Amino acid sequence: MRILVATAVPAERDAVARAFPGPGTDVRLPSVTLHRVREGRYDLLAAGVGPALAAASTAAALTAAALDGTPYTLVVSAGIAGGFQPEAPVGSLVLADAITAADLGAETPDGFLPVTELGFGTVTHHPPRALVRRATDATGARTGTVLTVSTITGSAERATALRARHPHALAEAMEGFGVAEAAAAHAVPVLELRAVSNPVGPRDRAAWRIGDALTALTEAFGKLTPVLESWDPYEP
Repeated sequence: MRILVATAVPAERDAVARAFPGPGTDVRLPSVTLHRVREGRYDLLAAGVGPALAAASTAAALTAAALDGTPYTLVVSAGIAGGFQPEAPVGSLVLADAITAADLGAETPDGFLPVTELGFGTVTHHPPRALVRRATDATGARTGTVLTVSTITGSAERATALRARHPHALAEAMEGFGVAEAAAAHAVPVLELRAVSNPVGPRDRAAWRIGDALTALTEAFGKLTPVLESWDPYEP
């Protein structure tokens, strides 16, 4: 197993790294730097904020590994996120059974249409079901849709609109769909794990618990590692 873990920012990458005892090694590629841990089984990547940069950075890492003859078995999009209340409270973990681009489409007089209804593209990637089940059992995470947005929700009205459009959504973040698109282009399965740092809705920095969410992310990867390393990639 070789696993690429893509976070948005270095603080999230470092939170994942703390789950792996022992020193890591930085590997510099032409456009990204990987932090390699656990004897090369895991490469940790701070891929950047937003779906476009996350996709580009993840694709660069995937391509480099493929050209080196050491392709990845799995890509994990990981980090903190906003949680839809009350289903995903602050401090909880969310595992995606669907990774969905929440706002990729067109506004029409009759409402929003995703690009799939316009006749092209995709808006959702599905992680392997068996892996999601096992990861959920190991971490105690809630399972549902994780939305990818280009603009973080800052009002109750938009939170309500997103839940109406995506009734199974538990969390929103900015990178998962981009990471999943890059993984799909390389035919590599993807998983998304998020630790909830704040409620989705009116922007209130005083309510954010970023430190607690990063700690939860570290603890989650400590529990998740045995699942990832025992997973059969040929199991659906």
